[in-house]
Amino acid sequence: MIFRQLFDRESCTYTYVLGCEKTREAALIDPVLELVERDVQMLDELNLDLKYAVNTHVHADHIFGNKAIKKILPEVKSVLGEEGNEEAMADIRLSEGDVLEVGETIKIEFLSTPGHTNGCHSLVVRDGPTTMVFTGDTLLVRGCGRTDFQQGNSKSLYKNVHEKIFTLPDDTIIYPAHDYKGRTMSTVAEEKQYNPRLTKSLDEFVDLMDNLGLPYPAKIDVSLPANLVCGLHDVPPGAK
Repeated sequence: MIFRQLFDRESCTYTYVLGCEKTREAALIDPVLELVERDVQMLDELNLDLKYAVNTHVHADHIFGNKAIKKILPEVKSVLGEEGNEEAMADIRLSEGDVLEVGETIKIEFLSTPGHTNGCHSLVVRDGPTTMVFTGDTLLVRGCGRTDFQQGNSKSLYKNVHEKIFTLPDDTIIYPAHDYKGRTMSTVAEEKQYNPRLTKSLDEFVDLMDNLGLPYPAKIDVSLPANLVCGLHDVPPGAK
């Protein structure tokens, strides 16, 4: 598998490129509007044919890059998880357990992991003996997404991390949607041992999350309306 991890300095968002070495078909995970030209250039340099722009959830801190990508590559399909995104629009919506195939070698399995938002999904990819999970904001390196807006629910987040993500093999590589301290990845074993929030009891976790006192994301009033249509202000025919 061809793999690249890209970074947005403003929102500290990671965008991921996954490409099939046999067919050259590719998917982007969590593209950012302002960096679409960078992403498209990277795909071109790697001789990859982008098929899907996948978002782990409806972000509040940046606008999806899907619309800008479609202007350059009209055949690209926008993808969201089904559960919790009933009011959102995308070309393709996949439910828990569904698999998005990219070329001949890449299979992206969708896990519904709400808690940060109702519509959060984690994406499991197996590359030979290596298992990767793209956790969006559900699970971060030594942290997790906040639960105080977009129908956030601390108990749900805790349950889904422990029952779904933490039950993956210990050597599963965790790739988050954000990191604010320059950390690029982790593993299930590391987070089970060292995550300062999710190693607490459920009651302790809920109390901690209820008292974070964080300000709302600066771009939330712009990002949410745009992202509910998957970054597509002009929704193409056939989108759902």
